[in-house]
Amino acid sequence: MRIEREQQEPARQEGVRQDAQDERRRPAFRPDVEGLRAVALGLVLLYHAGVPWFPGGYVGVDVFFVVSGFLITGLLLREAERHGKVSLLRFYGRRARRLLPAAAVVVLAVCLAAWQWMPPLERRNVAADAAGAALYVTNWQQAGRAVDYSAADAEASPLQHYWSLAVEEQFYLAWPLLVLAVLWTFRTARRGAAARRGPLARFGPGARFGLRARLAVALGALAAVSFVHAVRLSAEEGGVAYFSTFTRGWELAVGGLLALVPAAAWRRALPAPRPGAPAGGALTAGGLAAAGLAAAGLAAVAYAGLRFDDATRFPGPWGLLPVLGTAAVIAAGCGLAAHPVGRLLSVPPLRYAGRISYSWYLWHWPAVVFVPLALDREVPVRWMLVVVAAAALPAALTHRLVEEPVRRARVLLPTPRALGVGAACTAVTVLVAAGSWISAPTIALASADQARGAAALTDEEQPQKSAKALRPLPEKATEDRGKVHDDGCLAGQQETESGDCAYGNTGGTDTVVLFGDSHAIQYAPALEKVTERRGLRLVTLTKSACTPAQVTVFNNQLQRTYTECDEWRDHALERIEAESPDLIITGTQDVKTVVEDGKRLSGKESAKAHQKGYEETMDDLLDTGATVLTLADNPYPPEDIPSCVSGAVRDLEDCAFSEADGYGYEPVSARANAKFDEVGLIDPKPVMCKDGTCPAVIGNVIVYRNGAHITASYMETLTDWLDGQLPRVT
Repeated sequence: MRIEREQQEPARQEGVRQDAQDERRRPAFRPDVEGLRAVALGLVLLYHAGVPWFPGGYVGVDVFFVVSGFLITGLLLREAERHGKVSLLRFYGRRARRLLPAAAVVVLAVCLAAWQWMPPLERRNVAADAAGAALYVTNWQQAGRAVDYSAADAEASPLQHYWSLAVEEQFYLAWPLLVLAVLWTFRTARRGAAARRGPLARFGPGARFGLRARLAVALGALAAVSFVHAVRLSAEEGGVAYFSTFTRGWELAVGGLLALVPAAAWRRALPAPRPGAPAGGALTAGGLAAAGLAAAGLAAVAYAGLRFDDATRFPGPWGLLPVLGTAAVIAAGCGLAAHPVGRLLSVPPLRYAGRISYSWYLWHWPAVVFVPLALDREVPVRWMLVVVAAAALPAALTHRLVEEPVRRARVLLPTPRALGVGAACTAVTVLVAAGSWISAPTIALASADQARGAAALTDEEQPQKSAKALRPLPEKATEDRGKVHDDGCLAGQQETESGDCAYGNTGGTDTVVLFGDSHAIQYAPALEKVTERRGLRLVTLTKSACTPAQVTVFNNQLQRTYTECDEWRDHALERIEAESPDLIITGTQDVKTVVEDGKRLSGKESAKAHQKGYEETMDDLLDTGATVLTLADNPYPPEDIPSCVSGAVRDLEDCAFSEADGYGYEPVSARANAKFDEVGLIDPKPVMCKDGTCPAVIGNVIVYRNGAHITASYMETLTDWLDGQLPRVT
């Protein structure tokens, strides 16, 4: 056996030397990966420009994630293998020099643009987003808004694209710590053998693969857990899943796992041409394999960009396609065999676009948001393509004047100075954000006497043109929902039953039931006062985004079929039957997306199905023997009203809109009601609009709190009107 081992030793040492040689020959810089960044950027630009042929262009972000995981893991691995340690501070310093200055420049530019072209309330929102961008928590801000139904109609933030940078920065923060932990366990396990063979042997070629294997186990476990979580959360809360670091971690981990594969494995899988073979000749077997792998990978990414859309369950499980496609392209270039796809990705134009892709990504979305605001008009897709392409100019300037000088400045090479640059960028951005928030002008709160509301619509011939005081304040309008709503009586999107919510004369025997979604509960502030006045008991059965109509709908926040709505509706109908009410008032937002046989219906088809389902519900409600009333839906403002009002208190007509614009939807509730002579209709149009115009402010009261939801303050001024609409209950 000893003789056998001695005979095998030269071969083993030769293999080790070959592995080390391959590691040295494999370049740290990959021009094809730089070109791949350009592909990722192109997908994102096409998607954000609104090009209809690329509804899945958002997968460009996933390409960036895999590339980042590959490059950062490779960087850490080389340091661990060469020096036997990883310097956290040096790593964070490099990241700070590389990323924070350009990011800070764009955030500051956005704050200035917001001051120029956005109303005060939007400037405040941008200031909050700027602070989030500086602290790299934008993804969690966006995840919070994804589950906030009141934020569903909020204007797009010019900094919302920083969510992907936040995910990467959080990865950069955690991954080196994991590498250090694995390195410590590796060194501990090898300490005895290393002491016998000398201090450098611990990190020689033979030991290297032990370290890589441990890192692969750790990173593989992380990827598996993250992917399973992504699949589960994408099925339950698609909006949160899209932005969560924990559902995106597996994508960066896939890139990291590629970086851990040793050169010997790539040499065997994708062999290089034999020494002496002519350059540019026919492809070797390794070259053919690499070309096929890269072509398949690019095809997978392209297919995802062309065929995926906002309804695709993402990032799990369908994120596998662009992620594995990207991994295939990177893997094809990890061997020593050249191939045509790699040469294509390495052409100078693609490489340059990839080189400035970070700055281009930073600038393109603010351009998409601000150009229409500056022009005060919608920008068609063909011109939006010009906008995102033109963002290359500030990107190139930022790359040349900010990114590169800071990254290469010798004076900033020492780690403390590099970290100081990062801290300064963050501090300045947060301070500017705080200043933007504080300096945004506001207006006085209208007193109860000043807030006349609906009475002014009748008394005054012209809509209110200006205001010195308002109720609620524009910045507080979203929260102006009323006591019933604030008591939690609008069931959450994942709840399937309503709680015990009774108001008015809670001990009375005559009962009124309010049944529907948020467009029904918005009447509660007035209805509560009416029932108190009449001595009636009010029971509210309402659920967020859930129509009382007997149809299955799609939930935009959860990004899936709203099964909880169907369960809740069944429970609510059982509750109504048990209550034996005297009067049932039902209401819903008319615009819903109906799902049939697992597919979302078009707008008109959804309206027809919604109406039919509402008629079925009205039949069931009439069977209870109660008097039934339907709330016709209210106007839908074309913009965020509190935000508009915050910048137009001297010219409120700028925020008013026509009845034609406000009622540009299929009137499902009114049409369903028209099928029943015995069902009454309460139409709010006369107290919302006048002479074809729907004001944003009536009698010093802001009418809408967000989207098409009416403020509690305005609804309270409708108490007498609503009292006159309700029949007497005995």
